Amino acid sequence: MAGSVLAGGAGVIVTWVVARTLPTAEAGAFFAATAAFVLAGGLAKLGTQTGLVYWPARLRATGQDHLLGACLRAGIPPVAVFSVALALGMWLAAPGIAHLTAGESPEVVAVHTTGLRVLAVFVPLQALTDVLLTVTRGYRIMRPTVLLDRVLRSGLQVLAVCAAGVAASWAAASLPVFAFAWAAPYLPVVVLAGFAARRAYTAGVDRERNATRAERRTLRRDFWVFTGPRAVAAVAQLALQRVDVLLVAALGGLAPAAIYAVAGRFVVLVQFANQGLSQSVQPRLAEALSTGDTAGAKRLYQIATGWLVLVTWPVCLLVAAFAPYYLRIFGPEYAAGAPVVLVLAAAMLVATGCGMVDMVLAMAGRTSANLGNVLIALTVTVGLDVLLIPRFGALGAAFGLAGAMVVNNLLPLAQVHRGTGMHPFGPGTRTAALLAAGCFGPVLFFPAALVAAVPAYAMGAWLLRGRLMLGAFRRKS
Repeated sequence: MAGSVLAGGAGVIVTWVVARTLPTAEAGAFFAATAAFVLAGGLAKLGTQTGLVYWPARLRATGQDHLLGACLRAGIPPVAVFSVALALGMWLAAPGIAHLTAGESPEVVAVHTTGLRVLAVFVPLQALTDVLLTVTRGYRIMRPTVLLDRVLRSGLQVLAVCAAGVAASWAAASLPVFAFAWAAPYLPVVVLAGFAARRAYTAGVDRERNATRAERRTLRRDFWVFTGPRAVAAVAQLALQRVDVLLVAALGGLAPAAIYAVAGRFVVLVQFANQGLSQSVQPRLAEALSTGDTAGAKRLYQIATGWLVLVTWPVCLLVAAFAPYYLRIFGPEYAAGAPVVLVLAAAMLVATGCGMVDMVLAMAGRTSANLGNVLIALTVTVGLDVLLIPRFGALGAAFGLAGAMVVNNLLPLAQVHRGTGMHPFGPGTRTAALLAAGCFGPVLFFPAALVAAVPAYAMGAWLLRGRLMLGAFRRKS
């Protein structure tokens, strides 16, 4: 969780440097380019960020450790090949993407095209980094993900982007330079992730048994039957988080896209917290569900959701209360994004209250249902964006994303409860929600109440630590 908070904070710093250094239109182009980069990387992973956790956990839990190597070989090489193909496609499509999202001036289109091509080179590195770190999490080893992705990559991005910002004091600020500074840290991180994945595999491999050809063939088939629907769902899930920036740029212009990206930055911070908790719980949840331990899985789900609410609800309430003030830190023109923050903060309260429900649904074997839910949510956000962005600009995109978040959490919540009897609303979740609302809710109407809210919240969390289950798990390195 601490690593996720650090990564989210690093993202805020990067956003601030870009927003303060580049003109608003070029800042919007930068955010649109990085959104395209993340979408390409998400597509390249082919859904293996779930399969490479679920299957190693299942194989170990069922005494089939000798198939772990075959499992990794089933998932990693296709990602490597497909990511290179996507990088080439992004390189070739860069002029078209730039014209679609930055058709305001030839100068902006030119730098946007170059920035997209710079990022395209790093698409395979991004995909392989995430997949190799997923392998380590499949062995219930979280430290490489925290140290390499959350700490090292995020830290290097901050240093490189800040260096580019300082260099802009002597030379004209350049979008391609910022794009290179933002993506270059993937190079050392992917190498270190490869070492970490190999170390995890060699430490857990069963050298006394060899997998037969029939076992390997069956595993490959089962792996992709499970992972295939999740591949589409993973891309659609990423599209929910990133396509709105591209649509604002295409339908509203680059300046509104920059305002929307800055205003929605706190959403990414909350998503990092959700991702950190999900990745910590995912291997245990997979083992529990693969062995039929529904009660244990329910306990994991409820405790993790309580922690998520405890961490994220204060953030959502505070950014809603102080949006007009903190947005000015990025530049006076970004204060117009305050209504965007209010809409997204309300939606994030609902989303975090449901916990990592889509992951629970996938781990329960309902990847096809998960795919359907995400596609419905994506349809909602694109439909609302197309209708509302031309009239309301960034605020229209906020309503689109908020609608999608509500749909993408309530649908799987109903399916998980109906199929397994699990829900996230345990004692810890209810306690965390009441504590956050009671302490920080008044700040929405009386900002000065923040002085009392913070110590009251800290004291309440300490006194209620037993009900919140704050000592439930111990980290495994």
